[in-house]
Amino acid sequence: MVKVVKVGGRGTTRREVDTQDENWSGEKFREYQKKLKEKASDEVVVSGRGTGKRKLGDTPETTKPSTKGRYVSMGRGTGRRKLD
Repeated sequence: MVKVVKVGGRGTTRREVDTQDENWSGEKFREYQKKLKEKASDEVVVSGRGTGKRKLGDTPETTKPSTKGRYVSMGRGTGRRKLD
């Protein structure tokens, strides 16, 4: 593992720690979210200003739509590039 300097306080504290596998984005985070959802599946989530509620385990899984064929703007919005 590699040592990383982490800054704390308002820049007044520095400490060196070993790096760990990050799980705040991507597939690892999705698995982490799924585990937390399974643990809290009996919890009730209130929505819509308190007018609606459901169990957290009953919420459907979201799917990631494909970006194939979509356009991305480039160069200050003057050009565009099609995604594969």
